[in-house]
Amino acid sequence: MFQDLTDRFESVFKKLRGQGKLTEKSISDTMREVRRVLLEADVNFKVAKTFVASVQEKAVGQEVIKSVTPAQQLIKIIHDELASIMGSVDVGLRLANMPPTVIMLAGLQGCGKTTLAGKLAKKLKGQGQTPLLVAADLQRPAAVEQLKVVGSQVGVEVFADFDSNPVDVCKRAVDYGRQNYKDVVILDTAGRLHVDEGLMEELVRICEATKPTEILFVADGMTGQDAVNTATEFKAKLPLTGVVLTKLDGDARGGAALSIRAVTDTPIKFISVGEKIDAFEKFYPDRMASRILGMGDVVSFVEKAQQSIDEEKARKLERKFRRQDFNLDDFFDQLQQIKKMGPLDELMKMIPGIGGKMKGMSVDDGALVQVEAIINSMTKIERQKPKVINGSRRKRIAKGSGTTVQDVNKLLKQFQAMQKMVKRMSKFGFKGMPGLNF
Repeated sequence: MFQDLTDRFESVFKKLRGQGKLTEKSISDTMREVRRVLLEADVNFKVAKTFVASVQEKAVGQEVIKSVTPAQQLIKIIHDELASIMGSVDVGLRLANMPPTVIMLAGLQGCGKTTLAGKLAKKLKGQGQTPLLVAADLQRPAAVEQLKVVGSQVGVEVFADFDSNPVDVCKRAVDYGRQNYKDVVILDTAGRLHVDEGLMEELVRICEATKPTEILFVADGMTGQDAVNTATEFKAKLPLTGVVLTKLDGDARGGAALSIRAVTDTPIKFISVGEKIDAFEKFYPDRMASRILGMGDVVSFVEKAQQSIDEEKARKLERKFRRQDFNLDDFFDQLQQIKKMGPLDELMKMIPGIGGKMKGMSVDDGALVQVEAIINSMTKIERQKPKVINGSRRKRIAKGSGTTVQDVNKLLKQFQAMQKMVKRMSKFGFKGMPGLNF
């Protein structure tokens, strides 16, 4: 996410940290480079100009120039200003006083609205809501079927009618949702390859017919300034209440994230960071600023862990640690919970101090698949008592998992090392050991 932008900021800060002290000239030179970085990231030029002027005004003063670590102080000012232009505080979804809450999704064709509708429905369902998905895109071939597939993936009902027009479909869907006790109705409206009067008129009529609580503009994060320009045009016709940035796992330069809030005065509420149905996060300006500046995002990391880790399994694992009874079945369970948290490289980048050191490195998620295959090729006795795995058993396990004996040996050695570590820690007690207090 925004790796190129992060690398460019890191290059600027590297020069900054090499200076013994800061002067007005060095601050001015630094901010000139920051301005270039922002423009190359396709940030709106007015936003970039205002940003640089604001940081420079706050930075040029005795407090910064005389500070013990002036570079860190300036970086902190830049961080706070980045968070400010993206919204300062996080803004969540508004819910209607009387159900159902109607959420209208709007945006251009190809921005990811249909997939996003499913992601949003899954998130709301996980919060105890009963959402209804509405197929209001009757223009794009197979759009209705696509939404039905997405709905089945997340276990949410889809309202569809091929023989009607989008406005009537949405209106009847809201009535259906009210009669069937649905808490939230999500309207997946049609998009076009470009903004046209027909599209906007249809969206305006849907808005008038359904009175949505939320109108979310879905923006393709890879399009940069184009997304901001499109959002401005939609804002002129619709009372947008929020923005969702999609495809941020791709080659997103950061222009949309850093510009769209300031230009449209509409808060970013969510971001989509992958194709998987659960690759969906609430947007936090301060956390995003930290990610962009390569500072990690430990709060989001912990939240992902809390959402993915089974507390009952964690308590059982702690008891096994205390008894020094940790086996390959337990190891396998831990791998499954780690996988739920998302791609390993993205998780590593959230940890402060590690993300910046991963430049040019890749974390192979396929290695976890190989480990799973090896463990799945073992018998129940072998998983519970790895010491029984002799030479012939290793050959059988390697053949069954499509790996080599060397791969099996490597896994067993790593597991033995982990067992020794657990044994050493158990001598001192687990209280206060990071990661082992469940």
